[in-house]
Amino acid sequence: MPKVSVIAAVLVAVGLLASGAHSIQKVSRSGRYLYTADGSRFYIRGIAYQEQGAVSTNANNPFEEPDSFIDPLANGTACERDLTYLQQLDINTIRVYSVDSTLNHDACMNAFSNANIYTIIDLSLPVNGSINRDTPSWTTNLLDQYINTINVFSKYDNVLAYNVGNEVVIAANETSTAAFVKAAARDTRAYLASVSSSALVGYAAIDGVSDWVAPLANYLSCDPSNTNSDATAIDIFGLNNYEWCGDATASVYDNTNGEFAGYNVAAYFSEFGCVTSPPRLWTEVQALFSSPMTNIWSGGIAFSYFPATSSAGEFGIVNITANGSVATTADFTRLVTQYGEISPPNSPSQSSAGSSSYPACPQQNSTFLASTTIPSTPNDAACSCLENELSCQFTPQTSNTSTIIGNLINEACGLLAAQGGNCNDIASNGSTGVYGRVSGCNPSVELSYIMSEFYEATNRNAQSCSFGGNATINSKAPSGVSASAAASSCLSNPSATFTPSAPSTTPSSSSGSGSGSGSSGSGSKSAGARLSSNHQVLLGIVLAGLCSIAGGVLTLL
Repeated sequence: MPKVSVIAAVLVAVGLLASGAHSIQKVSRSGRYLYTADGSRFYIRGIAYQEQGAVSTNANNPFEEPDSFIDPLANGTACERDLTYLQQLDINTIRVYSVDSTLNHDACMNAFSNANIYTIIDLSLPVNGSINRDTPSWTTNLLDQYINTINVFSKYDNVLAYNVGNEVVIAANETSTAAFVKAAARDTRAYLASVSSSALVGYAAIDGVSDWVAPLANYLSCDPSNTNSDATAIDIFGLNNYEWCGDATASVYDNTNGEFAGYNVAAYFSEFGCVTSPPRLWTEVQALFSSPMTNIWSGGIAFSYFPATSSAGEFGIVNITANGSVATTADFTRLVTQYGEISPPNSPSQSSAGSSSYPACPQQNSTFLASTTIPSTPNDAACSCLENELSCQFTPQTSNTSTIIGNLINEACGLLAAQGGNCNDIASNGSTGVYGRVSGCNPSVELSYIMSEFYEATNRNAQSCSFGGNATINSKAPSGVSASAAASSCLSNPSATFTPSAPSTTPSSSSGSGSGSGSSGSGSKSAGARLSSNHQVLLGIVLAGLCSIAGGVLTLL
């Protein structure tokens, strides 16, 4: 080889090493199966990788979920420490429940990619960064948070999927919440396509009663337009499944397999590893990675690498000692053995996997309430326009607005009702498919809107724009323009769907709630609930921000 060519080759190699480039294969979906770029069937052989944060003891948190999080992909030293043990497990995927988009993740992501380890990243965050399972909405602040995270991770080649929610729906009477999850999937999917990302869009579900879990899975992968379109569908459905306890037999999965036998997109166990019949033998691994389950499922995620506490018991297969080193447990050793013995079939071939299809959506009934009319795409520009034109604006005296915004919405709605008004414009109903024209805006904009309506209903009495010193008259608002008129002007097409763009500014805090660190919970209820989704003014404590559905600690019903 000529000297110049040798030098060029060396320079290229050095450049590749410096940039962290490597040869991890792209994973894509064909029909209901996953494949690597060489056409081999891909099975998720993984483990949950999220250190648990501080657990809230609030009475409204029955699932004992953390209310803060520790970003496990922002500590390169810890990732290098853990990589040895992840490789001993022979895993190819980690699931991460909460990440901070303001931090740097290069060291961890490049180390894992070089080790051929993919990541499944949940986009939600604890407390105010998730779809509220009780009183849901899909708003600009949530969409912007999701996009900021995607933008940070889009440069890495080992992002397998982004989850738009974890255990948001946990009971039949909450299935209307699925409409908001589907809207999140639609907008996340559209944004990923706009930035040429091949990452899959996923959701992780609690393993509840089949009469609503199966319809939920079908709803998230269906096409409301009946045109076989994938526009609102997820690519991969995760089931947090803990049916196998102790040393069971494959028959424990018979009903679950039957429910998903004809599913149209990829499915996997997004959590597994029951602790109620110790010790954990992990013998379910052999069933999950063998036929007939491999005809239906594409692997699973063992829960969990780090210690985790829940109402069901203690999880985790390693302990981190006081000096920061890793101490493995018997659970770790047994999982190493079980993962080391699997050899799943490399079938069907990608060419015979079939094309993707998106069937009609499940019909509403007594155990599945979600409408096929889902919320529109939250519009940052329109909501900013509205905020600027409102006569009375929310100007909180505290930076931790999540502690006051719910009570203030409740107060403003009650006062407006006394003047003959209502809060319909900020209400959302995933069952009827009716969404107020302002319901997609940031909760602070919604509050300013209701404050302005009350202020105007009282002939713009200055005292009506006080709310305990948390509101201020907007001197720059157009003279004589009502809140309703501003909404009509700025939100001229409130039901529009479109490809969202990146927010104009990046938030200084990843959660927007003032909590900077700690692990996420699987789906908690915060101290308040958002405005109820019907079209009456309802009293009670209301939290317009969104509560924790981010998920890292198992919820067992």
